[in-house]
Amino acid sequence: MVLKGSAAKRYRQSQKRRMRNRVMRSKVRSEIRSFLEAVDGKDKSAAETRLQSVTKLIDTASGKGVYHKNTAARTKSRLRKKLNAL
Repeated sequence: MVLKGSAAKRYRQSQKRRMRNRVMRSKVRSEIRSFLEAVDGKDKSAAETRLQSVTKLIDTASGKGVYHKNTAARTKSRLRKKLNAL
């Protein structure tokens, strides 16, 4: 595929954004996984600290447009519910 001019630039920009979004999404998923492991292990203090870092990451990702704001809010709410269930 040979793109010229502005189409080539748009392609390069979208590839950069795609990689940036993938990295951010991966970080969020990893943090959520570690939070859920803490919840499964019934370790409330570890789960609370993990939830803080997850929340911060989700908010950052939402601000950068990786996640829609409602998706971010829903995810944080569900994670908070899991912590409160301990």
